[in-house]
Amino acid sequence: MRDELLSRVLSLLPTGGDRPELRAYADMLRDYPTRGGKGIRSELLLASARVHGAQPGTPAYEGALWLAAALELFQNWVLIHDDIEDDSEERRGRPALHRLHGVPLAINAGDALHVSMWEAVLRAGVPGAMEEFLFMIHRTAEGQHLDLSWVEHGEWTLHAADYVQMVELKTAHYTVISPLRLGALAAGTAPEMAFTEAGLALGTAFQIRDDVLNLAGDPAQYGKEIGGDLLEGKRTMIVLRWLEDAPEEQRRVFLEQMRRDRPAKDAAVIAEIRTWLLDSGSVADAQDYAHAQAARGLTLLETAFQDAADPQAARELLAVLRDLATRDA
Repeated sequence: MRDELLSRVLSLLPTGGDRPELRAYADMLRDYPTRGGKGIRSELLLASARVHGAQPGTPAYEGALWLAAALELFQNWVLIHDDIEDDSEERRGRPALHRLHGVPLAINAGDALHVSMWEAVLRAGVPGAMEEFLFMIHRTAEGQHLDLSWVEHGEWTLHAADYVQMVELKTAHYTVISPLRLGALAAGTAPEMAFTEAGLALGTAFQIRDDVLNLAGDPAQYGKEIGGDLLEGKRTMIVLRWLEDAPEEQRRVFLEQMRRDRPAKDAAVIAEIRTWLLDSGSVADAQDYAHAQAARGLTLLETAFQDAADPQAARELLAVLRDLATRDA
């Protein structure tokens, strides 16, 4: 399925041109999509389509495949821009696109993938899909604004509830809620109301797990630089809870480093801060919260899928979400 989705994504992108610059442009658009990735969101969308009765080989499933390709394109153009905004070094084990080609060209490549996303949505021909993508992108942009504005303005007087609100906007909608809803729409079914509450809980659990992996994950499996969130000054639940009880000297050192731009941060001090966080109870607290949110979200979906058109597909979808919310890589 990954190969089929990638083929659809690439079919919407230019193949080259009569100038070396345009051939380089085509290569840039293909870069992030061909780096791999787990394809979690498109997998959820297709699973949701099957749960609601859209079987492979049917026109409804064909529409779901185009929406899944659109979601892949959304993910990739957002990642290009996100890497620029965060001044990230790596993406999926290789230098970020702007590190390879410079910021202006990378922004332009992200914009081009954004347009291709809408082309995929149009090809799907699924009623309500356009509106769902619009709602998803608006919420994601709002969450990204919260995240970026806290960094831009040096805001650290925040609490776990602030983090949760940001994550619900930035992560939950495009990671869980919209894939579930888009799958139902592709099958010609009205999405369950429970998808929103369940998706908020599961999306939050997913992001907390990602935050933990950014501190303690396996670099070969994680696909991003370990400790990158600290270098980028991310406000995570782990950091915010640690700050509430951190020793005064550690807190002072942390805030002094966070006032610096990424290139000016001291790598040795950041490594020490990472150790403080890993040794603190804030990691376990965040993991406990994620576990509770995952359990609540899965329970809501189990109830919503009691009368699923395809019970086996429902069980498979729940298994994917369970792995997503408790993953170790």
